[in-house]
Amino acid sequence: MRLKMSFQAKRELLSKVYPRYREANRKQKTIILDEFIASTGYKRKYAIRLLSQPTPPNTTIIKRPRAPYYGKEVQEALIVAWSAANYIASKRLAPFLAELVPALEHHGHIKLTDEIRSQLISISPATIDRLLKPLRTRCQLRGKSSNRSSKLLRKQIPVRTFADWVEKIPGYFEADLVAHCGGSMAGSFLYTLVLTDIATGWLECLPLLHRSKHAVINSLERVSKLIPFKILGIDTDNGSEFINSEMIHYCERENITFTRGRAYKKNDQCYVEQKNGSVVRQLVGYDRFEGQRAYKQLAELYRAIRLYVNFFQPSMKLKKKERESSKVNRTYHPAQTPYQRLLASGLGSTEKVKKLKSIYRALDPIRLLKQLESLQDALWQHSVFIKQDHPSDCTFQNDMYELSFEVNKCGLTGMNSDENIDNSAIINGLSRRNKRRYRRIKKERAPRWWRTRKDPFENVWGEICKWLEKNPERTAKSLLTELQKLYPGQYSYNQLRTLQRRVQKWRANAIIIFDDNWINEDLLNQDTFPKHLKAVTMEINNPLKNDSNIII
Repeated sequence: MRLKMSFQAKRELLSKVYPRYREANRKQKTIILDEFIASTGYKRKYAIRLLSQPTPPNTTIIKRPRAPYYGKEVQEALIVAWSAANYIASKRLAPFLAELVPALEHHGHIKLTDEIRSQLISISPATIDRLLKPLRTRCQLRGKSSNRSSKLLRKQIPVRTFADWVEKIPGYFEADLVAHCGGSMAGSFLYTLVLTDIATGWLECLPLLHRSKHAVINSLERVSKLIPFKILGIDTDNGSEFINSEMIHYCERENITFTRGRAYKKNDQCYVEQKNGSVVRQLVGYDRFEGQRAYKQLAELYRAIRLYVNFFQPSMKLKKKERESSKVNRTYHPAQTPYQRLLASGLGSTEKVKKLKSIYRALDPIRLLKQLESLQDALWQHSVFIKQDHPSDCTFQNDMYELSFEVNKCGLTGMNSDENIDNSAIINGLSRRNKRRYRRIKKERAPRWWRTRKDPFENVWGEICKWLEKNPERTAKSLLTELQKLYPGQYSYNQLRTLQRRVQKWRANAIIIFDDNWINEDLLNQDTFPKHLKAVTMEINNPLKNDSNIII
């Protein structure tokens, strides 16, 4: 049984064997090598490399692993900052720490010394990955496409590919729809209109009760009040909700450049496709949502997401791309938030920039994220569960409740005097991250029938309007089924497409008062701040007060 030798003993033996091995012939080297391997336990190739080196081995210096530079305090503060940024990648988090750490200190979530603060701000992305490796969780989910290519008016709309984006000023957006269908395209469900600015990455998400051209245009009119700069251009896919004459007339009236991507080339809308996954699917999920109650709750969630993503979620932009043989080398700009890029562009008006600065300094990322998680839980209570055998049959959860977004709880004055936020839950278990189960069902399309005839629903249209006013989420198929029960033998399934057109016109003329209410109450669309933010804004803008609490 061979005794285990220490590192120092192995090096001393190496220094004794080395001169003998160098002067021996080939047969003697084999014998010396076998004895050296039997004594040290080294692998044969490693032993040959040690004995064949040109200089004698140094036995006085033993290299030990160096002491860790980043201690436990830095790791705990990094975990709090990582959770406040919603667990983003290290390359996005590292350059944003210079902005995020002072904000967390300003709101009292972390207390750091000068030495720890300098270490935390100067930490590299690779070190962040190493410190956070035990805490990372990964979830790979995919959504279901609801896009139907439209051949209408395609030749009138110019094509723009991913390589044609050269605009560096804010105002040019990519738009797309995300279906909250839960894996089945049957029936009626909610959609999300996602718009992202190419230059700054500014994101806006609006819920749609129905997928139609009128709903898209109404949402664009509402979102123009929230964006702090003018919409100059819109690039979409080839869906019928975008490619239509009403959309073309709207863009001409508002002096908006309207372009589209190539069919079946999702890379042409790469900017908005990234946001579909990193924002909508990550924060909303893959469940199915139907009806006005879920629509209102989703709108409240997007009110919180709008502030959180645009002010506290940095992203990276491609600087240049070079190809060397089969390898592509990409260079990125430092990660910045849409708010930071908008300030750097210098195109915003003085009043809007001053307003954005006041909102940013008053918002607390930790409290905003906690309220966002509460709104997520409230939204998921409205999810619809689909029976796999009968996709048309849906069941709702019983404990549905509604929760509104309260901006009072996202700033300095939202903190009670006795409130003490405990960060141990974040450090030990991190915040609970819900993973939504995705139920994939094969999509089946019904045949389309085009006929020109007298409107068969003229006599019962008043009755149909009452049904829609009571339950706006009802589909034309369910209305036709009820008409067949009330009037046997008078209506057939061949009349479904006609009824769908009539229902579409009714929805285009329907006014949802809720949309106007939350648009007027939104923080980015108000001329004057609420009382809780007025106090914070006056405190920050007053130069006579202590400047130590101001984040620059």
